[in-house]
Amino acid sequence: MVGTNKSLGQHWLKNRAILDEIADLAAGGNTADLGASVDSALTEVCVEIGPGLGFLTSSLLKRFNRVIAVEYDQRLAENLPKSFPGKNLEVITGDFLGVDLAKVTNGQKYVLAGNIPYYITSPIIEKALTEEHLPEVIVLLMQKEVAERIISDKETMLSLFVKNRAEVAAGPVVPRGEFTPPPKVDSQVLVLRPHQPEASEEVFKLIRQAFIAPRKKLIHNLAPVKPKNELETVFKELGFDLNVRPGDLHLGEYNKLFARLKLS
Repeated sequence: MVGTNKSLGQHWLKNRAILDEIADLAAGGNTADLGASVDSALTEVCVEIGPGLGFLTSSLLKRFNRVIAVEYDQRLAENLPKSFPGKNLEVITGDFLGVDLAKVTNGQKYVLAGNIPYYITSPIIEKALTEEHLPEVIVLLMQKEVAERIISDKETMLSLFVKNRAEVAAGPVVPRGEFTPPPKVDSQVLVLRPHQPEASEEVFKLIRQAFIAPRKKLIHNLAPVKPKNELETVFKELGFDLNVRPGDLHLGEYNKLFARLKLS
């Protein structure tokens, strides 16, 4: 068996029940929060990020007519097809962040799934949600702390970015002991259903300014945008506490703030 490459954050999940649950979510299973299944036609194509030794690939191949696995580690990419002779598995050797998803899927509807490395979680999510040819559903196993930050009521730049572009639901938590070698933290599955952005890029310019110092009061961070007295007036009109922090406002409230500040 090919060994792990620690520099690539490789941790193998071998629990078949959990792997099947992840594959089920990708192929149309529900979560309590999402409440709607994937169209059965979507089981045609799944793009898997970082298949590694193929444990999740095995579950995906039972549910999808075609699996396209993108593997950065050339050793693993070369070995993976040998584990699934006769299966409709295409392996692409390279960095997922540089893959043209429209090209590799031939423009077909597809689902994106994977047990992704912790150190590039945000770039992977950002790519997946900004593709011109968006996936219908994204099912990712990631660091539990990152998943919690995304679904939390306390916003961050990442959570606002994700919620602006997708419906988000929490999947199962996977304890660190289920992996070989075990990582230092637990993991969690996150299910994303992409949709058209609810806030414009101009609104996100305001949000980026708001989060320039996340722990400071929002009104202080927005000082370069408008004079303090104008900000105070707008905050009061919108019912915002003058001591509110950037993470206390949700996407809809930033939309209202942008509109009231008349920045466009």
